[in-house]
Amino acid sequence: MLCPRSCTRAALASLLAVAAFIPAGSSRLDAQQAPAAAARRPNVILVLTDDQGYGDLSCHGNPVLKTPHLDALAAESVRLEDYHVSPTCSPTRAALQTGRWSNRTGAWHTINGRSLLRRDEVTLGQVFAAAGYATGMFGKWHLGDNAPCRPEDRGYREVLRCGGGGVGQTPDSWDNAYFDGRYWHNGTPEPVEGFCTDVFFAAATAFVRRCKQAGEPFFVYLAPNAAHGPMHAPPEAAAPYANAKQTGKPQPAVALANFFGMIANIDDNVGRMRALLAEEGLAENTIFVFTTDNGTAMGQSVCDGGMRGIKGSEYDGGHRVPCFVSWPAGGVSGGRRIERITAHVDVLPTLCALCGVPLPKGRKLDGISLAPWLRGSDTATMPDRILVTDSQRVIQPRKWKQSAVMTDRWRLVNGRELHDLDADPKQQHDVAAEHAEVVGRLRAFYEAWWRELEPTFADDVRLALGDPREPVATLTAHDWITEDSTPWHQGHIRQGLDDPSVTGFWNVHVARAGRYEFALRRWPRECGAPIRAAVAPGATVPGVAALRTRPGVALDIESAWLEIAGRREAKPVGATDAAVHFELSLAEGDTTLTAHFVRAAGREVGAYYVDVRRLGDN
Repeated sequence: MLCPRSCTRAALASLLAVAAFIPAGSSRLDAQQAPAAAARRPNVILVLTDDQGYGDLSCHGNPVLKTPHLDALAAESVRLEDYHVSPTCSPTRAALQTGRWSNRTGAWHTINGRSLLRRDEVTLGQVFAAAGYATGMFGKWHLGDNAPCRPEDRGYREVLRCGGGGVGQTPDSWDNAYFDGRYWHNGTPEPVEGFCTDVFFAAATAFVRRCKQAGEPFFVYLAPNAAHGPMHAPPEAAAPYANAKQTGKPQPAVALANFFGMIANIDDNVGRMRALLAEEGLAENTIFVFTTDNGTAMGQSVCDGGMRGIKGSEYDGGHRVPCFVSWPAGGVSGGRRIERITAHVDVLPTLCALCGVPLPKGRKLDGISLAPWLRGSDTATMPDRILVTDSQRVIQPRKWKQSAVMTDRWRLVNGRELHDLDADPKQQHDVAAEHAEVVGRLRAFYEAWWRELEPTFADDVRLALGDPREPVATLTAHDWITEDSTPWHQGHIRQGLDDPSVTGFWNVHVARAGRYEFALRRWPRECGAPIRAAVAPGATVPGVAALRTRPGVALDIESAWLEIAGRREAKPVGATDAAVHFELSLAEGDTTLTAHFVRAAGREVGAYYVDVRRLGDN
């Protein structure tokens, strides 16, 4: 097995050991029984990187960052040159997985219980599993860490993932920091060795080998948390960028070097994955898609991709990203470019069409199949389209908030500014006054779009309690419903945020009536520290300061209270208590759960973690 240039000794051990994650009996067909038809069906590998913008590739003009393997893929692919996603993580993932507008799916934010995918949404994993594909998800899911939102609940048979929006965030395994740690393997935390991206690609590699051996067509969703912050990379990957020349607003040198190092490491892993496909005789009949989830988080100071804005922005730099699609056996190749506007909602219908997989029944899809044009049809036959993207990041979506209404030529930004991309690709000039008819047409489209979606906003996504798929549901502050920001990463947990605004509640669904136990915690179960205790800083890792290096402060917590289904109970907190336990009988149905700790002066802080277990029938 080849080791990428960024591979540490521990990472190499991880690559060799990760095959153990794939149970010997996990394939439904053994190699001798595999039907010949399965071998003819195209496989799919969909790579979605995190916070990597259009300009974060050397083939797109980056003068510093070197991405030779992704450049080679681009040269052999059909390239969607005007491809748009959402400006942040979860919304893009929701739209890509379902073929539906993010705001329709419930996942329009990245925290606050609004990064969760609604129960009735149908994912790529589900449609491909139903069509007989082996399905695997590796990396960052960010659409919910509890049933029924997890990837293992949504059609993915083999899963190795971090928690929340990335390594070190509040739902992730305690003290994870990009190197080593623990990730969820099919719902159970398991230790890993090596850099996170290497581990996720290695798990996907093992899965591909197993599927090849069993003769199963496979669908792989490979979504590393890199290059999301905090900025950590293998030192040898970051070293070439230590003195990167910056021409825009400068970024901290160490952070930028590690941001580029993470992308260089992704590039190495993509090269290794494509080499594996060639070695296994799978390259010709595998659809390989590479794209990213939003605009750059940091690379704009070196290369802005010719656009205004970065991650989170309503301008093109926040949501126009690379998308390369290669399938040699299907005629999707040759370095061709599609200049017409396309979007994340097109991914599901396109892959279904290319693979002959039925679309989900009874679901309104907002995207279209791009299959004819990927295969070479004249793009002049593509429909004229109006698309919408926005950055909501609030509890309830707000009309026109950080929005872009888009056509091939025009961008209506926030319902007011109009930009002519043909004449002004960097969106420097507002030409709304000169083109009132265009503004009127785009505003009318958005108004109809909003009217259709607005009734769905009140359909809260609820986390399950008592779901047999998750015997112990650990609810975290990441998913609190609150108008304010939550403690969404473990640095916040260690800091002990206790401002009165830093509290919230969870929307939950009691799946089965019965007797339930609730364990309220300040520190997660695997940490084991008492509620009142301080926690020592964790070890450093290469790159910027890891979240775990912050000291975990002590809080003078005296009592705790829990409220659910109209009932409220309180208990004192002892000096050595790691959790406060409550037992209640609950009826089946929807409700809310609130859990607080009370400090000595009466100041309250939300219980950052609550473990919920069904004990039995009433």
